[in-house]
Amino acid sequence: MPRSPADRRRRHSTKHFTDRIREALCRGAGGAPGPCGSLGAQGTHDPGNAGDDVGQRGSAVVEFTFLGLLLMVPVVYFIITVGQLQGGSFAVVGAADQAAKVFVAQPDAPSGRAAAEQATMVALADYGHPVGNASVEIHCDSGGDCTAAGSAVTVTVRLTVPLPFVPFGEAMRLNAGQLSASATQVVGRFR
Repeated sequence: MPRSPADRRRRHSTKHFTDRIREALCRGAGGAPGPCGSLGAQGTHDPGNAGDDVGQRGSAVVEFTFLGLLLMVPVVYFIITVGQLQGGSFAVVGAADQAAKVFVAQPDAPSGRAAAEQATMVALADYGHPVGNASVEIHCDSGGDCTAAGSAVTVTVRLTVPLPFVPFGEAMRLNAGQLSASATQVVGRFR
């Protein structure tokens, strides 16, 4: 029974694949004959194959180094930027929480505001963020006295996170993101 052209192509493709595998396994380091001796994949001597890799020797190291730097530098920069944003989000959450707790513990609104700003400054400094990049807003649910018993005080901290390692980033206003967090505390009846 004669074989169809598709069967012949498949058989030729499989033979070509196995020949390439045999050739790769029989080659030693740098294209020198390996464990199979000087015979090629089919068991015959192939003098034209011996000099194929001479012009390519050493280029793999250059390509690996170049592509490694080209691909790894942006990935590492992205990871550092995401870390800065994550640290900034922890900082604003902690700063807002501490500022609200400190505010409600003070006897009057001006000293509460000063204590809240001080707590925000300390919390942001713990995470390595400058205070100049942050702002603090304090709101009360009651329109009048923020220190009245039962009054809910909401402190919102906003932080601008700059891009890391950017020279003149402040002058060009290059920021990784704007973060904000709010915390609410109720002024207690007994202080």
